[in-house]
Amino acid sequence: MKKNNIPEQSPSKGANKMSRKVNRTSQKSRRQTGPVTIGLDLGDKSSRYCVLNEAGQVVLERSVGSSKKAMTQVFGAIPRCRIALEVGTHSPWVSRLLERLGHEVIVANARQVKLISQSSRKNDRMDAQTLARLARVDPRLLRPIRHRGEAAQGHLMVIRVRAVLVEARTELVNAARGLVKAMGERLPPCDTDQMGVEKMTDLPAGLQETLKPLLEEVKSLTEKIKGMDAKVEQIARTEYPETALLRQVSGVGALIALTYILTIEDPHRFVHSRDVGCYIGLRPKQSDSGERSPQLRITKEGDRYLRQMLVQGAHCILAKRGPDTDLKRWGMKLSQRGGKNAKKRAVVAVARKLSILLHRLWVNGEVYEPLRNSQAGPGVKNVAA
Repeated sequence: MKKNNIPEQSPSKGANKMSRKVNRTSQKSRRQTGPVTIGLDLGDKSSRYCVLNEAGQVVLERSVGSSKKAMTQVFGAIPRCRIALEVGTHSPWVSRLLERLGHEVIVANARQVKLISQSSRKNDRMDAQTLARLARVDPRLLRPIRHRGEAAQGHLMVIRVRAVLVEARTELVNAARGLVKAMGERLPPCDTDQMGVEKMTDLPAGLQETLKPLLEEVKSLTEKIKGMDAKVEQIARTEYPETALLRQVSGVGALIALTYILTIEDPHRFVHSRDVGCYIGLRPKQSDSGERSPQLRITKEGDRYLRQMLVQGAHCILAKRGPDTDLKRWGMKLSQRGGKNAKKRAVVAVARKLSILLHRLWVNGEVYEPLRNSQAGPGVKNVAA
């Protein structure tokens, strides 16, 4: 059976041929209706693209290298088009590059498009064609997302590097504790940032010598994490002074405030503050049918790290040593009803309310009053509601 594939060409030849074909198609589209549409399935080393004309017919199918030079050679030589691509590792820089070349770029959330994610004929060629056809009919079918700017992504990388260092330190500490237990000994309980060689004084000399490289590495990671914390504090203070508005809330420090602002980037993209909770994935799923309305887990859509940070902030708010606030009182009431999982649900609910409150403070620039609703009386609506 003959495959319906088009042979590979060098980027320059492919770009020239594509430019000629798309230019001819573009001239026709001016006389008829609808722009030229391109679907681009991104890969690590090479990407597949499919060009549709105004009638929805396939004009050209080719591969292009997943590099800035190759993308510029191919897509810089053609008139303005609508280009749809999947979200992924390369989609941030590719979308920015294509927009600089003058194209209309749609970044599709393919996980929410079953026609792509659950297709029985899933390959790069068919994915590119499906992206092009959906973008041609209605871009909203692709559940498009918005990538953050290059500067924000660079600053967010500092936070992500810190998170990787923290995760590595936790794994090393857990490994050390497990190895010691296997020998019938124990390391003293302490936070991971307090773990070091000095914690081995009660262990046998031979075991100390074996674990020394491991705990020295833990100590080194702790120093690096402290350096990253200082860098996060500096970025928040000098580049994003609006973080001070968010840090008025107890449990929200420089790390959570900066992560929130860099992830949301533009607070005015949300009409209502409550939409932020849905965007981060803290809204419960829905599967209502008639009178049946089951209680489901949260969607966990959106940025996973920001969701984790807000949950950590919720734990601090609900802690016994935390200050008395309206948000804490509301969360404590939730935790006192609903069975053994009430506390977990309360933490998630407080995290959602926290995301709404931070957006409200950011947009309005208000001074945070921890007990504003309680002091005003029961008739006043919660600022985070």
